[in-house]
Amino acid sequence: MHKNKITQALILGVGLSLGLAGCGDKPEEKVKTDTKPASESKEVKLAKVQELVRGNGTEVASLDPQKTEGVPESHVIRDLLEGLVNQDAAGKTIPGVAERWETADNKTFTFYLRKDAKWSNGDPVTAHDFVYSFQRAVDPLTASPYSWYLEMSTMINASDIISGKKDKSALGVKAIDDYTFEVKLESAVPYFVMMTGHTTLKPVHKATVEKYGDKWTKPENFVGNGAFVVNKWVVNERLELVRNENYWDNDKTILNKVTFLPIENQVAEMNRFLSGELDITYEVPNEHFKRLKKEQADSLAIKGNLCTYYYNFNTHKPPFNDVRVRKAISYAIDRNIISNAILGQGQKPAYFLTPEIITGFSPELPEYGKLTQDERNKKAKELLEAAGYNESNPLKFSLLYNTSENHKKIAVAIGSMWKKTLGVEVTLENQEWKTYLETKKQGNFEAARAGWCGDYNEASTFTSLMEGKNTTGGIHYKSAEYDELTAKAVQATSEAERQKYYYAQEALLAKDMPLAPIYQYVTTRLVNPHVGGYAVNNAEDKLYSKDMYIIAE
Repeated sequence: MHKNKITQALILGVGLSLGLAGCGDKPEEKVKTDTKPASESKEVKLAKVQELVRGNGTEVASLDPQKTEGVPESHVIRDLLEGLVNQDAAGKTIPGVAERWETADNKTFTFYLRKDAKWSNGDPVTAHDFVYSFQRAVDPLTASPYSWYLEMSTMINASDIISGKKDKSALGVKAIDDYTFEVKLESAVPYFVMMTGHTTLKPVHKATVEKYGDKWTKPENFVGNGAFVVNKWVVNERLELVRNENYWDNDKTILNKVTFLPIENQVAEMNRFLSGELDITYEVPNEHFKRLKKEQADSLAIKGNLCTYYYNFNTHKPPFNDVRVRKAISYAIDRNIISNAILGQGQKPAYFLTPEIITGFSPELPEYGKLTQDERNKKAKELLEAAGYNESNPLKFSLLYNTSENHKKIAVAIGSMWKKTLGVEVTLENQEWKTYLETKKQGNFEAARAGWCGDYNEASTFTSLMEGKNTTGGIHYKSAEYDELTAKAVQATSEAERQKYYYAQEALLAKDMPLAPIYQYVTTRLVNPHVGGYAVNNAEDKLYSKDMYIIAE
């Protein structure tokens, strides 16, 4: 679950990003912020009612970490389950269930778990829980949409287990004892610890899962190890979480309740925020951005994000099995209009899948990105005519997108560009989130809107999306040349060597055009100034409700 080199987040008037240092959970307590030097720190008075309401964009497809793939799900699961590591407000990897870790060769990693970590039912969280959960992620019976993630990490035997050649017990994970968890990789992956913060690698409670099956996430059955537990879930209305009193760091959790609202219409979400029903929105309506910037400057929060917005093509079905058609459609998108006129919040036109905000990522712009839009349009016409499409035989196709007014506005604008420049007739098709994900997974589309957000701050989190074995997000690109570059990048012995292969992959994507990058994201939302602890500098937008609190007004 994208940008100009926005390495620093911008927040307009929301005030300080307030990290908590040893604060308790009692109303009226004063807490000291720790984002500034001690000499500049200030005390904040807490509100009597510590309840937060967050917009979440859509109804979550699931709360099972091994069965999800979307950003809305991750936002909730991050509050319910805790993995080996977390992130701080600046996006730095910090201890979660693992107090510390070590590796001598970047192939064998040993995690030492905290002995005070408990499940919400009081059971201890142990290394055996992580063995069970990691194995569950690669087990074909689980059908995890993110099983490839463990394969990409080169975890021993992950590939053979996923393909059914070996039993899940052969995965390179082991509980050395109750509180020592070992992971073995086939190749050295220096950023592996960072990868373990991903949703799919969060633990689940074995006894609960085995007792209730797919119903283990229902409020009456739920057992988690995060700062909150599921209390009430009314589908398409609200998902309420309450404090987990057994969480190891509960004394520093301030909020008593967090509610996620699945609001797909951004105008409706904005209005509920303005009426005081919401504390944090998921997005803002594009057409209201300028007004909000003027009238709600103290609430408008904008920050860089590791995400790219793109349209992907089904390369195995006409008309997009022809690279000329794919390139023509991509070239005819005026990315400057989308980024600057329709959005205008700091988004940057994208010509790469990997956003340039990624640490150390700075490839050469592909040739089509160096052209003017008029030059791209001319090439697009030539390509489409060469593919056999013209006024008497116009190109027709459908564009799938998940229900969202913002996605619809962008699709209408781009459809107009295609019509004006190429005479293309496009049919827009929207589906609700869960159906949309399944449609793309099955390959039942011609072209589709998509967005990808990095799972960690390294280019492979984007380049791996296009591997042939990876169908997450509905990608069906099959390129032996691309997969070979992926293998070489994994085996690279230096960061510089890995970057060389990443750049080669981006060049190949520009040549084959299985997708059309459109813009690099910023995250823009409304945040009530009374919300403390909102992470303004976390590029992956990993927001932990346990770090937030409500300030007395």
